[in-house]
Amino acid sequence: MGNVYLSLRQYQQATDLYDQVLAITREIGDRAGEGVALGNLGSTYLRLGQYHKAIDLYEQDLAITREIGNRAGEGSALVNLGSAYLKLGQYYKAIDLYEQDLAITREIGNRAGEGIVLNNIGIALFQSGQLLESEEQLFEALDVLESLRARELSDDNKITLFETQKSTYRVLQEVLVALNQPQRALEVAERGRAQALVDLLTKPSDPQPMESPPINFPDLAQIQRIAQQHNSTLVEYSFIDNGVDNSQIYIWVVQPNGELHFQQVDLSDEDLATLVIQSRKAIGVRNRGGFLLEANQTSDTEQLQRLHQLLIAPIADLLPQNAPDQSVIFIPHEDLFLVPFAALMDDSGDYLIENHTILTAPSIQVLDLTQKQRLALGHTKDLNPDQLLLVGNPTMPEVWNPKTSDFQQLTNLPGAEQEVMEIANFFDSQPLLNAAATEQQIKQRLETARVIHFATHGLLEYGKPKDSGVRDVPGAIALAPGQGEDGLLTSAEIGDFTLQAELVVLSACDTGRGDITGDGVIGLSRSLFEAGTPSVIVSLWSVPDAPTAALMTEFYRQWRSGLDKAQALRQAMLATMETHPKPRDWAAFTLIGEAE
Repeated sequence: MGNVYLSLRQYQQATDLYDQVLAITREIGDRAGEGVALGNLGSTYLRLGQYHKAIDLYEQDLAITREIGNRAGEGSALVNLGSAYLKLGQYYKAIDLYEQDLAITREIGNRAGEGIVLNNIGIALFQSGQLLESEEQLFEALDVLESLRARELSDDNKITLFETQKSTYRVLQEVLVALNQPQRALEVAERGRAQALVDLLTKPSDPQPMESPPINFPDLAQIQRIAQQHNSTLVEYSFIDNGVDNSQIYIWVVQPNGELHFQQVDLSDEDLATLVIQSRKAIGVRNRGGFLLEANQTSDTEQLQRLHQLLIAPIADLLPQNAPDQSVIFIPHEDLFLVPFAALMDDSGDYLIENHTILTAPSIQVLDLTQKQRLALGHTKDLNPDQLLLVGNPTMPEVWNPKTSDFQQLTNLPGAEQEVMEIANFFDSQPLLNAAATEQQIKQRLETARVIHFATHGLLEYGKPKDSGVRDVPGAIALAPGQGEDGLLTSAEIGDFTLQAELVVLSACDTGRGDITGDGVIGLSRSLFEAGTPSVIVSLWSVPDAPTAALMTEFYRQWRSGLDKAQALRQAMLATMETHPKPRDWAAFTLIGEAE
């Protein structure tokens, strides 16, 4: 109970409970339990900023662990003490305590603990101004931590493990930038992006259980090669949030000729996550077929211009000016995955999509792998109508509604049906609508379709027990149930297929969203890449039916005329903008992966 209150930051309740634990352990003579209770109390006071009180409690814990010969507990107590002294700015004392713990973790073979304490030493050295020593310790920490992410671990375990390690990548980027080595900082940023997804995309078709291939991270030369091969300008962001007031955004720009540029943007008092949320509220995001989810009184222009000032203005002169010919590929980070880059507005009132062709990718390394996926598919430009799988407004399944604690049928989407019928007429193809759009039928056609288009509900929260009643990878596509299928094509199910589709369009609400982690967005788009698709169009929200139908029909018309997918999506946005000028009506969709 004390641990729960501590995690909720209700420190007084946590302290009261830990005091009770401490009294009981002393009453019954449980020395090990007494040490744990003292350590927990120390951690509570550490979070309250009462560092000297925390040190006193940690030292009592340390004395008990040494008395009873608990080497692992002794190491934990030393780390806690080091963290308290680090807060006090006593760096050399903190480093000495961390090094004592390092010796213990190596003695008892605790590799995870070794990686963590090496990270702590690196942070202490960085804060004390010893940059070269800090760099050495942090690289050593990465070597240890990355060795724990073995290939045989499940994908979700890799993602969870990575979340405990991501601060090492952040601090190392800070150290390298402080050493005026931004190119190496970019290599570290890439090293810390989407590695679990990279494992999925590079897993051998016939893996040997005893073999664990080495982890390959892209260096600067490889990054430059990827930019050249895509004939695109790569823009990678890192949000450097170190828990203090001087948070920053790092921006790297890699041009097709290989030139690398680096910019730092000081966020000052700006809360980036809040700004992104406010920009979405100001736009007025929608549920498909419904009304505005939320809107506030702040002008959408004001919010979108502020995001442009932070994310685009510092690098505007480095972006290509010939929009139709050369694209910009954004590599977002954390909350930036929710930014509608197409709608960011400059001081003259132009949206970014008016001047640039835009794509996104989880990492530069993933971009290289999606290109290999596209080339392996070997599709020609000719598109047979039978190769299209067009799904619109299925007979909706029932899903768990946490508000009523019961199952509820999803609403009908007549606008989505009209959208797919128009696209089908354009290609002279036969769509799957209503009761015909069964999950079973669609699963039978998934692996042979060249283009897949879903116009239905996307369920962002499906897979989270509280919101769906099941535990799964977040995300599901609503289809018609029956014949043993529940009508929910989940992210986990998609990942088990081997797709031949060069493009999947998820014209549904929030299909580009999911759990944002160090590995990127965990949801539908990620599962489609895992299944072999090199290009995915997803939404950051859902626009009203009429603009969606117009935008999608125009996209396919432009693509069929010979433009690549990114250029076609840009032209579709510009055309939709003429009759539906609000960003919420045309800026929701983003192309992830390959333009070709």
